[in-house]
Amino acid sequence: MKSIFPELTERKLTRHDEIAPGVFVIGFERRHVFIPGQAVKLGIDAENPPRIYSICSGPADGEICILFNVKEGGFLTPKLAGMKPGDSVFASAPYGTFLGTEDPAWWIAAGTGIAPFRSMIRARRTAGKTLVHGVRHVNQFYFETEFREALGDHYFRCCSAEKTPGVFPGRVTAFLENQPDLPAENKYFICGQAAMAVETRDVLISRGIPFTNIITEIYF
Repeated sequence: MKSIFPELTERKLTRHDEIAPGVFVIGFERRHVFIPGQAVKLGIDAENPPRIYSICSGPADGEICILFNVKEGGFLTPKLAGMKPGDSVFASAPYGTFLGTEDPAWWIAAGTGIAPFRSMIRARRTAGKTLVHGVRHVNQFYFETEFREALGDHYFRCCSAEKTPGVFPGRVTAFLENQPDLPAENKYFICGQAAMAVETRDVLISRGIPFTNIITEIYF
């Protein structure tokens, strides 16, 4: 089947895993070289507009994997959630400018905004990196074991709705406001919904981080 969107090609799912209630990782064969942090356009049929999702797999992995949570009332995610391996999706080649580098950086994510940073650690771009992941509930720290193994004491978890040992009790903005040292020369990568990204950017600027050192990826 050929899509009316010329950048999309039909792909067969090779993976469909529910990793938390209403949260899925799906995958299909990787055919393109990509840079960690890039995204794909993804649709479920040949006629309806695709949505954009960050890649959560590594550039050497055999699959392109996507992390998503089901949006109630949404068009795409409920249908994706009901699929199985062998079903068809429509995907673009990877693209985008939210790119991981070898330089020291802080990675700041909320919810499924953790996806591009998982791609970066799978590319072993962990030297000099600090990750802050904010969620509402403790079962939403996706890929927690991988991040802990890759980043050790430079992996921080923030939970706004539950308290548990070893987890900061609040949002990522509160965590950042309480940090004694945020190096102004580092890059700060933010991935999450628009309100979170704007609030986090404003906190960083108030702490002396130059605007040019803040890179954002907005999730809808």
